[in-house]
Amino acid sequence: MRRAWFLALLAALPFPLAAPALAWDATGHMLVAAIAYDRLTPAARARADALLRRNPDYESWTAGLPPSGRARAAFLQAATWPDDIKGRQGYDPRSEDPATPAATRITGYADRREHREWHFVDIPFSPDGLPVQGPPRSNAQVMITTARGVLAAADRTADARSYSLVWLLHLVGDIHQPLHAAERVTARHPKGDRGGNDVPVCTETCGHRLHSVWDEALGRNLPLDAILAKARALPAAPAASVARMDPAAWARESHALARDVVYAPPVRADGQPSQLTEAYMQRAEAVAASQAALAGARLASLLNAALK
Repeated sequence: MRRAWFLALLAALPFPLAAPALAWDATGHMLVAAIAYDRLTPAARARADALLRRNPDYESWTAGLPPSGRARAAFLQAATWPDDIKGRQGYDPRSEDPATPAATRITGYADRREHREWHFVDIPFSPDGLPVQGPPRSNAQVMITTARGVLAAADRTADARSYSLVWLLHLVGDIHQPLHAAERVTARHPKGDRGGNDVPVCTETCGHRLHSVWDEALGRNLPLDAILAKARALPAAPAASVARMDPAAWARESHALARDVVYAPPVRADGQPSQLTEAYMQRAEAVAASQAALAGARLASLLNAALK
């Protein structure tokens, strides 16, 4: 029934849609990818689709879709692949030793590590003046730079370039989520709060974590028509901001938003659940929307350059 509904929707709209993805926070990543896809050059779209065909999930991404809809479908769903493999049979959740070159090496789909450490660059800060340590060597900022280089390199294998592409589709979204670029060090969390994952909060109900609230600020499990409508409706990111193409600058921007907005009152630092107000949630949604628009535009610029 769900597939029949989706195909009917696909046929009724004047542009191709993607098939539904089931990753728990797929909405935000697919929204960023949708924004980027519409800004790609025709040549970059064609080269991206050719590379994505090498992903082991390509057939499932495009099953049942007409040829005209497959490229967009694969592009949007590829943005969720680094999350989709978490916990999947045959993938190893253990991280490489961050002190070794293997921690940041890209070889291709034969690499069966989940690389969970690649998803964030948790730059620590302490409002109490406690000592902090920098993020590990293998992080989102480093891997965006690494994957961009591999994708643009004509002498690298198509497999390694395809693997780099799916990670770029995901990581550019991740690094624009403020809590993927910060963690707070306090007396309660002297080793850091893991990007807000250890901060309990209440919205309509309690039992949530600050990180998950921000992961879902763009929506959760939205239907595909809603994702594409939202991508089209978001105001365009300022050109001057889009032009800043340094991943280190992206991390600093997200870190500043975390300090100034994410951890602002009513978020507590004593370990007790924080009751998030309607005003806080509205600001979170506005910041998330702005960051998604910026991430999508920057992702498109990155891919247009790497795939030219």
